[in-house]
Amino acid sequence: MLQVSNLTKHYPTPRGPLTVLSDVSFSLTAGDAAAVMGPSGAGKSSLLYLLGALEPPSAGTVTLDGINPFLLAPGELAAFRNASIGFVFQDHCLLPQCSVLENVLIPTLVANRTGSATERARDLIDRVGLVDRIDHRPGELSGGERQRVAIARAMIQEPRLLLCDEPTGNLDRTAADNVAALLLDLHRRQNTILIVVTHSVPLASRFSIRFELTDRQLVRS
Repeated sequence: MLQVSNLTKHYPTPRGPLTVLSDVSFSLTAGDAAAVMGPSGAGKSSLLYLLGALEPPSAGTVTLDGINPFLLAPGELAAFRNASIGFVFQDHCLLPQCSVLENVLIPTLVANRTGSATERARDLIDRVGLVDRIDHRPGELSGGERQRVAIARAMIQEPRLLLCDEPTGNLDRTAADNVAALLLDLHRRQNTILIVVTHSVPLASRFSIRFELTDRQLVRS
């Protein structure tokens, strides 16, 4: 379970603290898929960074299956993120010098799981429809194909929580539809908690749980 309680985030500015999130609380369980919408600058990406333990909150708590990552030592926090949280960003963030297979395997290098993970990586690459591109580099792929590689990479460690920041934002409508369908299919297969931040109404409409982030507050819609 993901439990968020009274989450608040301030950023320092010359004129004093800027509050982007205030007293946000919600919970999601395994198998839940939620979309978060809101205007630019509303704090959607900041929310994902907090949920993914990339930034500490100014107040409040985030726990995943009872673990508060911000109470962990730095090394333990890094290991927790790598094992429990998957990230998909608007920019695929693939390493240009690495093949599709190598990019998908990157999270397992940190965890020293390459031997047992190679077969799983090949299976994920097959599921995202890129088995015939497995030795290609990102520069040889289309935008939609690169994002599919990023999704496979995010799922390689079988994370309990999958966070996506505008995963279809750089894609045309056809590629966006394909990526959205793939993302939800893999989510259902692995029974993750899926949270997607998006401006896309068609993408958000695919989710049974939808939130709106406005005026620093998260409201279920």
